[in-house]
Amino acid sequence: MNRKNKGANKRSAGITRRAFLGSAASAAAFTIVPSSVLGAEGQKPPSEKLNIATVGAGGMGGGNTRRCADAGENIIALCDVDDARAAKIYGEYPKAAKYKDFRIMLEKEKGIDAVIVAPPDHTHAVAAMMAIKLGKHVYCQKPMTRTVYEARKLTEAAREAKVATQMGNQGHSSEGIRLICEWIWDGAIGQVREVHAWTNRPVWVQGQDRPRGLPPVPAELDWDLWIGPAPMRPYSPTYHPFAWRAWVDFGCGALGDMACHILDPAFWALKLKYPVSIEGSLATHCNPSNTWEKIGVVETYPSASVIRYKFPARGDMPAVKVIWYDGGIMPERPEELEPGRQMGDDDGGVLFVGDKGKIMCGCYASNPRIIPETKMTEYKRPAKTLPRVKDGPDGHEKNWLDACKGGPAAGSNFDYAGPFTETVVMGNLALRYPWKVLDWDGENMKFTNEAGANEFVQSPYRQGWTL
Repeated sequence: MNRKNKGANKRSAGITRRAFLGSAASAAAFTIVPSSVLGAEGQKPPSEKLNIATVGAGGMGGGNTRRCADAGENIIALCDVDDARAAKIYGEYPKAAKYKDFRIMLEKEKGIDAVIVAPPDHTHAVAAMMAIKLGKHVYCQKPMTRTVYEARKLTEAAREAKVATQMGNQGHSSEGIRLICEWIWDGAIGQVREVHAWTNRPVWVQGQDRPRGLPPVPAELDWDLWIGPAPMRPYSPTYHPFAWRAWVDFGCGALGDMACHILDPAFWALKLKYPVSIEGSLATHCNPSNTWEKIGVVETYPSASVIRYKFPARGDMPAVKVIWYDGGIMPERPEELEPGRQMGDDDGGVLFVGDKGKIMCGCYASNPRIIPETKMTEYKRPAKTLPRVKDGPDGHEKNWLDACKGGPAAGSNFDYAGPFTETVVMGNLALRYPWKVLDWDGENMKFTNEAGANEFVQSPYRQGWTL
């Protein structure tokens, strides 16, 4: 039988695979059950394995797939629009069915229990939503969606379908993010009213016009399916396979690539939800007439930006400002940081500013420390109260698989990751109105002082594609 479910997060009324195994075991005195059914020692019986399918198997999805297979699950179907890019992962799972169109895969493969969604950002929502509507559990790479509206709708759909979900921000399973939460909740640095977060991204070109020329589409690539719900444009290697994140129609820029990692400890530890306002500023450039001009977000995101979020008071926590920096821009170096000591790590970092001190960490909440180190040494750490994820970030997929089988909800499930993603991608929306404070009504998902900005809360889909 399949565990399709509508039923891995709650007990179903029918006979589940697990219930069947229990019945088989109780009848062991009368029936010889082969090891191929019950599983040899140290192995899962087939009825305890999830049937996994992957969308975007040739990219990030390949790693997610391997970790699910290493956890003992069945990989039964793989999908990628680029046969050349997916060739390696296809070779590793020769028995898995192969597809280019995830819609056909999800319709045809009735035995799928859970789906990994890992194509470029612009296809996340349509693929994840189809899987959810079919009752499949979903692991979706970060950012969960490209737009605010998509994140809200996926959150609501997953909750209604009662499927197990997880966003692929693996730092959420780390020890570091749990320590930050426990220290801040313990009052280690007092009330936090300001957070600074930064990244070294983009490491691809942003702030450019569309590429010129019409190179041939590689034979192994289905360009129409790669474009998916986005507006059609000619193929260019500028987009696929790497730099699509730069382009507004396909990705979410530096913010979308890294903020779901870097801002995660702030979102969790400070119990954030919807900001009340947001303001973006971005790099300018000198045009051929030697006059400076602003580069609005039209084709790509800017080469560098600063985004300022304001969040209201939450319970006993005060209002807080969260400031994001990318493209090489950094916050002011804190006086408490010892000379020669790196701010964050090579990928970025977070600085929590409390009224009694500061905490700094690297990307993925790595190496959290109260600064200066003398204060860290003096601090009496509280008890560890948050549940830990076995193997930390390497156990992020397993954390989801356990939820698929009826265990506790995964840490970055869509009830958490959805509002978080809304906040992240809203930053890109603010860059369309640089140097203007946009007031946000989170519950009603609209800007209240700039009606035109609401046009970008959701983008229309190309004909033939739907959420």
